[in-house]
Amino acid sequence: MDKKALEERRKKVIEVLNKAKSMELQAIHQYMHQHYILDDMDYGELAGNLKLIAIDEMRHAEALAERIMELGGEPTTELAGPIVKGQKVEEIYSFDAEQEDEAMVVYNGFLKVCMENGDVTSANLFEKIIEHEQEHFNHFDNILEHIKTLGEAYLSRIAGTSASTGPGKGFSYKE
Repeated sequence: MDKKALEERRKKVIEVLNKAKSMELQAIHQYMHQHYILDDMDYGELAGNLKLIAIDEMRHAEALAERIMELGGEPTTELAGPIVKGQKVEEIYSFDAEQEDEAMVVYNGFLKVCMENGDVTSANLFEKIIEHEQEHFNHFDNILEHIKTLGEAYLSRIAGTSASTGPGKGFSYKE
């Protein structure tokens, strides 16, 4: 394969890595905003878990940026979309579950682009990130179901719990 064809393949992979990085950056900002809101409402446990998930997304963004740099690209600093504000507790979890579900669909497409362009390393990175996004989706979906079925009783049980997450932890990155 000639050098120009290899550069084109690399460019396609860098493009999807950057699209994913912008999605991760948007998720970080969204989840941290929600974390602050839930913490202010005194739903510490819910806030703490959102913070841990945001930290996972930070790790994803960092891994994507490192891979982009390895391939000779420039990591984006742009968010994929705006931060949604003013959500009620119930809206946070349906919104976040939908975002994670959409990310998995998109990332599976990006994984395919990587494989089609001969980049197994980037494809493997997407596989790992998809696994974490599935864990995040499951968490958001479970909380949403608890809120739907138990309502105020569930939220009352959470009220006043600690938002402390401890150093170096993540949601999917257990230590």
